[in-house]
Amino acid sequence: MNEVYFPALFPGFPLPEELVEALGRLVVVHAELDRETRTIRLDAQAEQYLAEKQLQALCRDIEKEYGLRELKLSVRYPASELPNMDFRDLAQVFIRAFSPSAAILAGAGYEVTDEAVIIRLKANGKDNILQNAKKAEQFLRDRFGVSKKIEVEAHSNLEGRALFEETARIRAEALKNAPAITASAPQSGAKSSGAGSAAPAEPTGALFYGRPFAGKPVRMEELNLDMFRVIVEGKVFAVQHRELKKRGAWVICFDMTDYTSSVRVNQFMEAAKAKPIIDNVQPGMWLRVQGKMSFDRYDNEMVLQPNAMEKIEAPKRRDTYPEKRVELHLHTRMSNMDALTDTAAVVKRAIKWGMPAIAITDHGVAQSFPDAWHTGEGKIKLLYGCEGYFLNNIDDRICVHGPQDGDFSTEICCFDIETTGLKVAHDAITEIGAVILKDGEIVDTFQTFVDPERRLSPEIIGLTGITDDMLRGAPKLEDALHAFLVFAGGRPLAAHNAEFDISFIRAGCKKCGIPFEPTYLDSLIFAQNLLPELGKYKLDIVADHLQLPQFNHHRASDDAVPVAQMLAKFFVMLEERGVTRLQQINDEMTKLRPLGVKRNRFPKHIILIAKNKVGLKNLYQLISASNLKYFKRVPIIPKSELVAHREGLIIGSACEAGELYRAVRLGASDEELEEIAGFYDYLEIQPTGNNQFLVRENYCTEEDLREHNRKIYELGKRLGKLTVATCDVHFLNPEDAQLRAILQAGQGYKDADLQPPLYLHTTEEMLEEFSYLGEEAAYEVVVTNTNKIADMIERIKPVPDRDQLYSPSIPGAEDAVRDLSYAKAHEWYGEKLPQIVEDRLKMELDAIIGHGFSVLYYIAHKLVKHSIDRGYLVGSRGSVGSSFVATMLDITEVNALKPHYRCPNCRHSEFFMNNEVDSGFDLPPKDCPECGTRMLRDGHDIPFAVFLGFHGDKVPDIDLNFSGGIDPDDPSAMSDQSVAHKYTEELFGRDNVCRAGTIATIANKTAIGFIRKYYESKNLHVHPAHVAALVEGFAGIKRTTGQHPGGIMVVPRNMDIHYITPMNRPADDKDGTTITTHYDYHSINDRLVKLDILGHDDPMVLKMLEKYLQEDVDPNFDPKKIPVGDEETMRIFQDTTSLGVTPEQIDSAVGTFGIPECGTKFVRQMISDVQPKKFSEVVRVSGYSHGTDVWLNNAQDLIKEGKPVAETISTRDDVMTHLISKGVEPSLAFKTMEHVRKGKAAKKGLEPKMLEAMRAVNIPEWYIKSCEKVQYLFPKAHAVAYVLMAYRIAYCKVHYPKEFYAAYFTVRAKDFDYTHVSKGKSYVKNFIKNVYQQGFKASPLDKTTVTYLELVNEMLERGLSFDKMDLYKSDPIKFLVTENGLRPPLAALGGVGENAAKSIAAARDINRPFISQEDLRQRSGVNKSVIEKLADMGVLGDLPENNQIDLFA
Repeated sequence: MNEVYFPALFPGFPLPEELVEALGRLVVVHAELDRETRTIRLDAQAEQYLAEKQLQALCRDIEKEYGLRELKLSVRYPASELPNMDFRDLAQVFIRAFSPSAAILAGAGYEVTDEAVIIRLKANGKDNILQNAKKAEQFLRDRFGVSKKIEVEAHSNLEGRALFEETARIRAEALKNAPAITASAPQSGAKSSGAGSAAPAEPTGALFYGRPFAGKPVRMEELNLDMFRVIVEGKVFAVQHRELKKRGAWVICFDMTDYTSSVRVNQFMEAAKAKPIIDNVQPGMWLRVQGKMSFDRYDNEMVLQPNAMEKIEAPKRRDTYPEKRVELHLHTRMSNMDALTDTAAVVKRAIKWGMPAIAITDHGVAQSFPDAWHTGEGKIKLLYGCEGYFLNNIDDRICVHGPQDGDFSTEICCFDIETTGLKVAHDAITEIGAVILKDGEIVDTFQTFVDPERRLSPEIIGLTGITDDMLRGAPKLEDALHAFLVFAGGRPLAAHNAEFDISFIRAGCKKCGIPFEPTYLDSLIFAQNLLPELGKYKLDIVADHLQLPQFNHHRASDDAVPVAQMLAKFFVMLEERGVTRLQQINDEMTKLRPLGVKRNRFPKHIILIAKNKVGLKNLYQLISASNLKYFKRVPIIPKSELVAHREGLIIGSACEAGELYRAVRLGASDEELEEIAGFYDYLEIQPTGNNQFLVRENYCTEEDLREHNRKIYELGKRLGKLTVATCDVHFLNPEDAQLRAILQAGQGYKDADLQPPLYLHTTEEMLEEFSYLGEEAAYEVVVTNTNKIADMIERIKPVPDRDQLYSPSIPGAEDAVRDLSYAKAHEWYGEKLPQIVEDRLKMELDAIIGHGFSVLYYIAHKLVKHSIDRGYLVGSRGSVGSSFVATMLDITEVNALKPHYRCPNCRHSEFFMNNEVDSGFDLPPKDCPECGTRMLRDGHDIPFAVFLGFHGDKVPDIDLNFSGGIDPDDPSAMSDQSVAHKYTEELFGRDNVCRAGTIATIANKTAIGFIRKYYESKNLHVHPAHVAALVEGFAGIKRTTGQHPGGIMVVPRNMDIHYITPMNRPADDKDGTTITTHYDYHSINDRLVKLDILGHDDPMVLKMLEKYLQEDVDPNFDPKKIPVGDEETMRIFQDTTSLGVTPEQIDSAVGTFGIPECGTKFVRQMISDVQPKKFSEVVRVSGYSHGTDVWLNNAQDLIKEGKPVAETISTRDDVMTHLISKGVEPSLAFKTMEHVRKGKAAKKGLEPKMLEAMRAVNIPEWYIKSCEKVQYLFPKAHAVAYVLMAYRIAYCKVHYPKEFYAAYFTVRAKDFDYTHVSKGKSYVKNFIKNVYQQGFKASPLDKTTVTYLELVNEMLERGLSFDKMDLYKSDPIKFLVTENGLRPPLAALGGVGENAAKSIAAARDINRPFISQEDLRQRSGVNKSVIEKLADMGVLGDLPENNQIDLFA
C-alpha cells in the first residue's frame, strides 16, 4: 500500500517554512473522520522530532482554515529521537496533571540513559513530580515506543517560602529571554504556526485598563507558565475583588472562560490603579485581557496577571434566514438530570433570532412553563407541552396482527428463529423452526439452519448451542425463507415476542425480494393479559407455569413447540370468556389492558402540546395521572388515559424512542406504519447526528438514518399529516455538549463523551441538515410545517396572573374577622378606642376585606386557636406581626402599634408617638394613673406596609411556628404541627389540601464531584477557575422534587387544581402518601392560598417548661405571663453574672448558650459587641444575625466607629420608619426599603430619586453606603417574635435553671450522649476545646455534640449535677428534675436509642424487678448490644447475666 504523507491530506494549505521538510516526511498511518462533530483524528510516524507546541499551533490553523471543530494529531517517533525531545513537552505532562509542577520544573534539565529518563531539578519538589511519573512514562511509550522509568534528582533542600522564592528566581531567569506569546494574525499567503511575530491585528474592543494592545488570543486550555506575554478572550463568570482597607489597595480577582478551559485573573493593586477594573468588570461580560501567566501561592494554581483589558462583543450565533423555523421539541433543566437548557435563556434566544414560536417539552413534566411565560409572554408565542412516556395499552401490542380470521381450529404455523444477535440491520438468522397447530394438536414440524455468512460469537454459541460447523453448508437466506413460507402455506403465524421474529423474517424477505404480509399472533401478549399473576413472561417461565413438557430453550426447532402448546391453552381460556374466533381476540384483550400498565414494558416517547385552555388542563391531568397512578421508574401515560384527555392536545410522534421511529427502524410493514402514524397529529424527524449511537452500536448505517427520515416524510405525505424537523434540544450552544458529557458521565453513561448535537439550531443549520430530502422538502419540514403547527395553537397562560387569588370560601369570614378584631381591641383598649387604634384597625381591615384576604386571616386564627385550646403556644414568623389585625385575632403576639402602656383593669392607655422608645417592652414599669393597677407594656412600631405592601394589596404570607416535637409524656401522640396539618383537612376537605411542592436542583458540591471525577477519569488536571465555570453551567438542573417543610396549599371546593398546576409525589415516591403541587410553590404564589404550618422546637421547649414548672414550682405557671423587662434576664445579653458564673468558666462573655437564635459563637460575639440592654436592642441583634451583609462589613464597623446602635440598619422596617421619621415621603420610603431589602441597592445602587430624597433630609452618607451594602434584610416582626420566645426561655434559664436544662436537653439535644457527660467536667471542657481547635475539619457529629456539651458545662459550673442513670427511675426519653439537678433518660445513653428505651420502660415493674440481664432482654425485646451499653454505664448494677441459680455458691 502506498504511504500517505501529511501534506496530501490538506492540499493547498501553506505549511510553515520551518516545518515544510519535516511534515513532508510525516507518514499518516491511521485516520478517523467524524462528519457530525467535524473532528479528525490522525496517527502518524515521523523520523525527526517535532515540538508539541509547533504541532498544536499547526492544528489550530488547519482547524480554522477547514472549519473543523478539532484536529487531533498524535505522532510517534523512533526511540533514537528521544534525546532530541523538547523537554517542555515532557514537562507539560506533569503540568497538566498538577499545574504547580510548572514552578518546580523551572530551569530543570533531563538526561536519557539506557534504563531511565532522569529529570534534574534546580529546586525541591521531587515528591510532587514523582506522583505523576506514571503518566510521563506512558507519554514516552506513546511517543517513542520505549519503556523507561522517570527518575528525579533535586539539588535543593529548601522548603516553604524559601523554596518558592528560589523557584521563582530560577523561573524568571529561564524566561528572561523567552519570546512573547502574543501570537500574531496569519499573513496573507502563509499560515502562522503560533510562534511567529507577523504584523499585529488591530484592537477591536473598548480599552478600559492599560495600554492599547493587539495580537491573537490563545485558547485557555493551552495556557501554561511559559507564557510571559499572552492574550486571552472570554466571558467573566465570577468577580471576587477584595479591598485591603488598611493598605489602601485591592486584590483584583475574577474568573474567565472561553469554554475550552478557564483562568483566574488575579493581581494586587493600589486602589487608584484598580478602580477602572472594579468599575468595569461585571459577571457575564466578555473581555480581552493581556498579561503574563504566574504561579499563585495561595491557590496553588497558575493565574493571569493583567497588563491591559478591553471589553469585546460576545461571540453570537445568529439566525439570518429570512423565514424562521419553530422548535417543537425542547428540553430544559427541568428534564430530570438530562438537559442543561436554561428556560429564560432559550426563550430569549428564540426571540432574538426572530422565531415566531417555541415549544417547551420536558420529559414528563411542566415545571418550566412559568419561567418560560414570565420571560416570553407578549414577545413570542409559547407552546406548552411535554415529552411523555407513552405506553400503548390499547393496541400497541395487540395479540392478533393482520386481517385473517377463523375459529380456533384454524391451522396456525407457530415458529421461532435463532439469530447472530438482536439487531435487525446487522445480524442474521441462523435457524428457523416451526410446527403446525390444528385443533390443539401439533400435526407437522419444520426445521432448517440458515447460513449467516459470518462466524458466530462465543456468546451466541453458548446461548443457542449452534456452532459454525452445524451451519457449514446450510441453505442461504433466500432458500431458507422460501422453504419456511412454503411450510407455513399462507396460514396465520404465531411466535413468542413476535415483533422480534417477524422483524427478522420481514427484513430477510425484503432483502430477497419475497412478498411477506402475514397475519400473526403474539403468545407473549396472550400471556401478559391472561396470566397477570406471573409478572415475568419469558417463554420458559410461561411454559413452566402452564406445566408444559420440558424443552431445549434457545433452539428454534424446540421453542416452536411450546409456542403452539401454550397457544392451545390460551384458546381454551378465551373460549371460557366467550371468544371463539381470531378477530374477536383483540377486543377481549382490550378489556384486560388497564392491568397492562403495571407490566414490565418500556414506555416509548410521545410529544403532547396544549392547543388551547382545554388542552392545557388535559395536559395537567395527564401529568398528574402519570405521576400519581402510573409511575414506574418514570411517569407513564397509558394510551387509554391519553385518549380520554385528548381534546385540545396536538400529538407528535417524538424521537427515535417514539413508537413510529422504532417501527420504521425495525422494518414494520407499510400497513402497520400507517396504523401507528394514524394516531398522531404530526410526525417528527431529527438530524442524523441525534441518532449516531444507532450507527455506533451497529443497529443501522448512516444512510439508514437518512432513509428512516425519508420514510417518515413519505408516510406523512401519504396520510396527509405534517412532518416536522426538530432538534430535540438539550442544551443551548454547541459548546455546552461538554457539560452534558460531564453530567451523564457522573450518572454512569459509558458513551457520555459522544454527545449528539442536541443544541438549538438556526434555520440555516436545519435546512443544511435535511438537504438530502431535497431543497423543497427540507424547507417544508424545517420552516413551513413547524410554523403550521405553531399557528394551530392559541396563546395561553400556563398559570393564572398573580392578581388572581383563588381563596377557599368560608361563609361569614369577613364579618368574623371584623367582629373578632374589634372585640379584642375593646377588650384591651376600652369601649372607646384610642384614635391610633381605631385608625390602624380601619386601615388594615379596609385593605384585608377589600382585597379578599379575610379568609386567610380567619383560617390562621382558627389554626392558632385550635393549638392554644390544646395547650400549645404558636409563634409567628415572617412579617405577619406587622399586622395589628393579626394580633387582635391571636395569630401573632407581636403588637405592631406604637410603644404604649395599657391597663388590664380599666383599659387606660398611653402611646408614645415621637420615637421616644423603640419598643413598649423597653418602657419602665408603671402603675395606672386611673386605677393604680400595674400597666402592661406593649407595641413595637411596625408599619403594616411591610406585610401587605404600601397599598395593602399584596397577598399575605402567614407563617406560623407550631410545636414540631412530640410530647415525651405522650409518645404516641402527633406533634402539634401534624395536628394542625390534619385540622386543615377538617376545615377544607382532604381532597382540597396538598403540600406545597419544591424542586431540588444539583447542589454545587455534587456538580464539583461530577466535574472532578470526569477529569480524573481522563488523568487530566482541571484548573479551579474552570471547575467554577462548569459548576455555573449546572446551576438549576433538576435533581428531584420535594415538599415545603410546612407549606399547605388550599384549593377552593368548587375548583379543579388542574386549572393551576398538575400534582405529583415528592421525590417520585410512588408508594408515598404525600401529594404536592407539581410546580414549585413560588411559581404559583399568590394564586392559591398557602398556609405555612411550620414545626419548631421553641413552642415545645416552652410547653416542657410549663409542664416542669407546674409540677415542681407553680401549678399556675403560664409562659405567656412571664414579665418583660426583667433586669436579671436582660443581663445575660451583656455578661454572665445572672448565671452566677464567670466568662472563663463557660468560655463565653455572655450567658446565651441554649437561648434560641442567640447561642452560636457568631451571634454571641455579636451580642458581646452590641451589649444590648433593652429588648429592642436584642431585636436588632436578631435582625443583624438573620440578614445578609447587614452585620459584617456594615453595622459592626459602624458601631465600632461610634455610630448609635439604634440608627444602624438591622431589619427592613428600620429603613422605612427611619426615612419617614426624617421627612422622606412615605411611599418613596417604602419603595426604598423594598429596593434595599432585596439587595437591589447592593447590585445597582440606590435610584437617583431615592438618593435625592435622602440627601434632601440630611440622611448621612454612611447610612446611604450602609443601604448599598445590604443583600437581604429580616422583617422586624419576625425578629420580635423570635426574641419574645427567646426572652421567655432566657427568663426560665435565669430563674429556673434545672427546668430550663431539662427542657433543653429533652427537646433540642436529640443526639445527647451521656457517655461524654459521665466522664466529668474536665473531659467535657477538653472535648469542647479540641473540637474548636479543629475548626472546619471537625466532624458534624462533634460539632453537634459541642452544642449541648457547652450547656452541660454551664449547668455543672452553676452547681447543678446529673444524678446516676437508673434502670427503674430514669424516664425513657425525658430528663427528670431532681434535687441536685437532672436525671438523664435511658435514651440519652449512646447506642440505646428511643425505641429500646421505651421498650425497657414498658417492661419494667418495680414490684416485679428484673432478675437478670437475660430477663431484661426477654421482657423488653431489646438486643444484646443495648444490654451491654447499659451494663458498661453501671445502669444494671449487679444484675447477673442469666436466670440460672448457682446452688453451690
